[in-house]
Amino acid sequence: MRIFVDADACPVKDETYKVAARYGLKTFVVSNSFIQIPRSDLIERRIVDAGPDVADDWIAGEIQPGDICVTNDIPLADRVLKAGGAAIAPNGRAFTPDSIGSALAQRSIMEHIRSTGEITGGPRPFAAADRSRFLQALDEAVNRERRKGR
Repeated sequence: MRIFVDADACPVKDETYKVAARYGLKTFVVSNSFIQIPRSDLIERRIVDAGPDVADDWIAGEIQPGDICVTNDIPLADRVLKAGGAAIAPNGRAFTPDSIGSALAQRSIMEHIRSTGEITGGPRPFAAADRSRFLQALDEAVNRERRKGR
């Protein structure tokens, strides 16, 4: 079991490092630019080329059953689930096979609305409660994947 962080603009990298360290899990921090990471044999920085979906493609190509991905990117979460991994958003929302279809549809609808010039207001600000929900969701995902025996 490994953790992959879609790190560009991820607000919960430090929380991910703490949970990963507690369980001794290898963590890949994937981004298009340099991101400071703690010194640890368990944390590895992967800088990929700039461009749309390059980090997502790298993560999707590496993910295996039992791995966990931290991402806000719904299409990447879909790819992770299809590969047998688990996906969690930084606000603690776990993407599941049951929820990913509606998340993709909602994303498509919002993309269409924005393309018409409508101002949608964007996501709500990230809050301390989101951080707490994320920590709980990541801990639960690690334990769930461990119970599966992967």
